[in-house]
Amino acid sequence: MIDRSGWSGEGTFTTALLEQLETFDSIDLLRVEDAPSSRTDADYNFISNEIYVRFRREPSLEAGRWLGIVPVRRTVWKPVMTLDGLESRLAALQDVGAPDYADETMLQYLKTERIIPPYQTRGYKIVELVRIYSLKAAD
Repeated sequence: MIDRSGWSGEGTFTTALLEQLETFDSIDLLRVEDAPSSRTDADYNFISNEIYVRFRREPSLEAGRWLGIVPVRRTVWKPVMTLDGLESRLAALQDVGAPDYADETMLQYLKTERIIPPYQTRGYKIVELVRIYSLKAAD
């Protein structure tokens, strides 16, 4: 499921990226929003979008000690994928590729495209910035 309520629908790379992310069964929720830095000028359009992903979680048994003495096992919900795993899967896709920047909290793609409309000598440039963040699941 993709929540598109905060997105204007601009950005061809964002659309292609969402189509790929929607096929991943490890993703529980996708939300896309326009970032406030989007702007348009005579020579270029700067489109900035943010995608938030929440990974599906599965139960896992974890050993521990109660009061430091009594051994116990408890159920912990762990995500089935991390942002690093998502980066690896996206890098393997030909239409998406590796991000231009990545750290432990975000993946960032920067794509440019030159558009020359028919019957015009001068075109304009579209710069598209897409950032992917991981949402924490509510306990």
